[in-house]
Amino acid sequence: MAHIAWLGKKSPFCGNVTYGLTTTEQLRQRGHRISFIHFDTPATGPGLPWDPPSVNGKGLTLTKEALRASRRAALAGDESEVALPYLLKSQVYTVPAPGAQRELRESLEQLKPDLVHASLTLSPLDFLLPDLCQQLGVPLVATFHPAFDAGLRNLAGGTQQLTYQLYAPALARFNRVIVFSELQAEVLSRLGVKDDRLAVIPNGVDTDVWKPADSERGGSERRGSERGSSALRREVQARCEGRRPFLYMGRLATEKNVEALLRAWRLVRPAGCVLVIVGDGPLRGSLQAAHEDPDILWWGYEPVLERRVALLQASEVFLLPSLVEGLSLSLLEAMASGTACVATDAGADGEVLEGGAGIVISTQGVTTQLRTLLPVLRDQPVLTAELGRRARERALQRYTLTRNIEALERVYAELVPRPALAA
Repeated sequence: MAHIAWLGKKSPFCGNVTYGLTTTEQLRQRGHRISFIHFDTPATGPGLPWDPPSVNGKGLTLTKEALRASRRAALAGDESEVALPYLLKSQVYTVPAPGAQRELRESLEQLKPDLVHASLTLSPLDFLLPDLCQQLGVPLVATFHPAFDAGLRNLAGGTQQLTYQLYAPALARFNRVIVFSELQAEVLSRLGVKDDRLAVIPNGVDTDVWKPADSERGGSERRGSERGSSALRREVQARCEGRRPFLYMGRLATEKNVEALLRAWRLVRPAGCVLVIVGDGPLRGSLQAAHEDPDILWWGYEPVLERRVALLQASEVFLLPSLVEGLSLSLLEAMASGTACVATDAGADGEVLEGGAGIVISTQGVTTQLRTLLPVLRDQPVLTAELGRRARERALQRYTLTRNIEALERVYAELVPRPALAA
């Protein structure tokens, strides 16, 4: 099996974090050794060196020693991680501290991985990786996450296109670049990344975790967890006060276009229903202040996996009004949970739902389209049940975590010598 140095994120919570933690755990279970390198040691403040000396000189020594200890721990066993210093990190981007580049090089020199896989964090370090890995003689794989709108139909889509244009010259120098859809691959191909360097591997979800409530049947060993799931669903239903939940789960940021969904909900006010907003982000305060309403439940960020599963199982419809997307993990989780899905055709989301696995709307005029759809979804429970069944079926056919990991291992096999994979 291969030794993989995974460069990614563990916080703050976002799709990149979920992707990295889930993928590396699956690779470990298959016998690969993972060294997880991520930004986790805060610098002392903006504009200061990453390890400024204190009055007595000990601050410098302690900070360096902590990072060296992180490297030593990574060399000691398979379940390892290395921390890099940073100045700032968010759900979207990361600003490394000046010492991060040196720390990364020293870590890779000591770890001697068979391959580096960078789940790109929108950091200046991303652009230095091709030279660094070439100097070390290590194959380099990237997973490129930024959302996109192939049609460039809105300002957010144009902004994301600039990100693709900025990254394309560097991505062309990676040994492989993993993207989530053919549309995303076409965008990068037009920008100069060679087709033989692009690998389309859609996101995948664990369909044994994300599943409909009525599939939770089994032997006695599963009854305890099922009772826990039932209790969590009752908790969700209690907070919804008996109303039928329609769900948004994701970041509250401009590109997610939650404002359009909230406007449509207030215009329609579906009787007997509640809109549940799960998530956090820079717009949460302003959106909540502008849309305090008894028919809207502001759930907030939900850290507990089992409760997120229960939220989807209890909901009749999952709504994703994004202006730009990559391939939404939240959408795949909703599909696997058997929840009826409505999403815009941003990024690959329309591709995922096409052919009857859900309802696809345009990124243009989202409020108007939802204003028409919401009463139909409220009045046609048979329709939502059928959409949920088809969504689950599509997830099982194309978007399982097992398929994702098997495709990833095939990419590794093309780059890593066979003796390393067999070791």
